[in-house]
Amino acid sequence: YSPVVFPLSCAVQNYSWGKLGLESEVAKLLSSGDPLVQIQPDRPYAELWMGAHPRGDAIIRDNRIPQKTLGQWIADNPACLGTKVKDTFQGQLPFLFKVLSVDTALSIQAHPNKELAAKLHAQFPEHYPDANHKPEMAIALTPFEGLCGFRPVEEIVSFLQNVPELRALIGEVAVEQLERSGSDDPRGVSAALRVCFTRLMKSEKKFFVDQLNMLVKRISQEAEEGKDTSGSNGELLLRLHSQYPGDIGCFTIYFLNLVKLEPGEAMFLGANEPHAYLRGDCVECMACSDNTVRAGLTPKFIDVLTLCEMLNYTPAPSSSKIFPAVQSQLDPNVYVYDPPVPDFAIMRIEIPASIKLYLISAIDSASILLVIQGTAVGTSTAAASEMSLCRGSVLFISANESISLHLSSPDGMLLFRACCLL
Repeated sequence: YSPVVFPLSCAVQNYSWGKLGLESEVAKLLSSGDPLVQIQPDRPYAELWMGAHPRGDAIIRDNRIPQKTLGQWIADNPACLGTKVKDTFQGQLPFLFKVLSVDTALSIQAHPNKELAAKLHAQFPEHYPDANHKPEMAIALTPFEGLCGFRPVEEIVSFLQNVPELRALIGEVAVEQLERSGSDDPRGVSAALRVCFTRLMKSEKKFFVDQLNMLVKRISQEAEEGKDTSGSNGELLLRLHSQYPGDIGCFTIYFLNLVKLEPGEAMFLGANEPHAYLRGDCVECMACSDNTVRAGLTPKFIDVLTLCEMLNYTPAPSSSKIFPAVQSQLDPNVYVYDPPVPDFAIMRIEIPASIKLYLISAIDSASILLVIQGTAVGTSTAAASEMSLCRGSVLFISANESISLHLSSPDGMLLFRACCLL
């Protein structure tokens, strides 16, 4: 008999934007989940990948199971996905679950919809490795900041009036078109916004570097004199410029919303939504894809034309970017983040200290469970042995299997569970 609930040892990605050593939530989870892991203080621990992605397939920590990795095990036991999930997603786990620890900004990017993904993959397979879409959702673990979606037009127009360097890059004709566009004509607004943003992103390198240097110099002086630089978004500009000097991405802060999430708050990034994570720690879930169209704040391949063509140019306030969690009708300890895509959903499970025995309920989908705080012993008929769970533990749970948690921590537990709710 082979267990169908088992612990995982997950892949770490040491991307340069990650937090260093034990500053990183990824590193903290790793070291508490496995005391034998050596955390290197000067190394970035950017992402923890919990899933079956070929570039970071989780290792099974149960010596009764012959397969080494989760991907191999699912390929041999596709029924574990649940009937609907297996049929809908061709026997593949449809999501990748992650923890991110962001120290410096990630690139300005957007993910294509299925139609565009198929086209990009056919034309440029070296940059767009698959034909899938890549919606994603981030839930803050610590205070988290990101750029997401186009700001309301009034905010952009106000920056265009306060930041002459930005106005010069875009050009008077395009700026005036945006200033004149009225809220009674949303398509006209989007068209004007597209022209302005595309002109910014396609401006001549030497020209934008000169303008950026002028702007940074001016704002640095104003800040030193104790002036309020918020009309030019000064603080964020100086921070991004110190991370990516001379990068066009620094100017996108005048077009995109700054979204601040408190722990437990989420943002959902649908297809064609421009975004960039700036700092903080989060759990993230996404459809299984590597398709990312980038255009700044990055040393990687950038594809400005594709990005400017594909974006959703609908302005909206930053408050509209916060995605609500819904308390479960069946269990008041569960909050569900269920985005408008079929590929994944996330549950936040908060077990109060008063509860000593808690049932992780069976659902008709494979799921991955991450322990953020608390300790417990898990028992399951499907595991055929006890599993000790602590901060950093990750479990794979086959469809229609439940787990009893015998809590042993004085202050309850916080868990996140990624699954597919078809």
